[in-house]
Amino acid sequence: MDWLERVATLRQWSRDGVRAPHKPLLLLYALGRFQADGAGGADELPYSAVEGDLKRLLAEYGPARGSTPAYPFHHLVNDGVWEVRSDRGPGSPGTGVRELRASRATGRLAPELRAALRREPSLLGRMARVLLELHFPPSLHQDLCDAVGLEPGPVETIAGAAGQRQRQRDRRMRELVLTAYEYQCAFCGYDGMIGAASVGLEAAHVRWWAFAGPDDVDNGLCLCSLHHKLFDKGVLGIGTGHRILVSQGFVGRSRAAREHVTALAGRPLLGPQPGVRPVADTHRTWHTSQVFRGAPRPDAA
Repeated sequence: MDWLERVATLRQWSRDGVRAPHKPLLLLYALGRFQADGAGGADELPYSAVEGDLKRLLAEYGPARGSTPAYPFHHLVNDGVWEVRSDRGPGSPGTGVRELRASRATGRLAPELRAALRREPSLLGRMARVLLELHFPPSLHQDLCDAVGLEPGPVETIAGAAGQRQRQRDRRMRELVLTAYEYQCAFCGYDGMIGAASVGLEAAHVRWWAFAGPDDVDNGLCLCSLHHKLFDKGVLGIGTGHRILVSQGFVGRSRAAREHVTALAGRPLLGPQPGVRPVADTHRTWHTSQVFRGAPRPDAA
């Protein structure tokens, strides 16, 4: 059985690029627990224990709309990588939170998968990399691994795991995007260099590559490392007229937080240079609906 192919083709609700990372997050969480407990550790994860952890993961790494941990806990069984039992016997009692709690439902990785992970410990890291690559931008991979307690495998081990879904990245994108924005952060203007090389500047996808975002200049922004992370976490966005959005959910009391984040609200993007296509509306609106969190702050004075 090709476990990499199986995790690369999880059945997810999908329409018009809407994010539904519920199953990948639960599977990453379960892999992290399996890795932490070791081959002889406890396998079963009570829903009552998973619920709070998964709810926090969905709040931080899922879409802004509300979602319940009960959905992936029940439905991941259909992908052949997870099983659920309750005090009523094998099988999930349903998708209701009350049912899962009352029946003392527990979940764990499927027996065949647990056996494969014990035979081949490196498989766990490769599976984690596939899930990260297919569902989240690179800027969030390490944070997510830390959140679920995972030590993933090398990046190159995911090659070809997704079969038909695997796309080749355009290695030219970084240079094209940084040139388009004249090597300065589109949010704050940072343009640091060390010698002849830029430092701390990155090409950010507006519509994530994992969600069919193309490696095109009109789907890219040149951002400093700080603002790239905040953009991918939904703290920052792009509004109409290509003005910067800052989430009302962001709280920063320091002068640095005010100057580098909240004061950006309503400012126009810096760039791109004349003759270069700005961020396309289709990619901008995808980010606003799928990544940006909550309502934007009023424009800064």
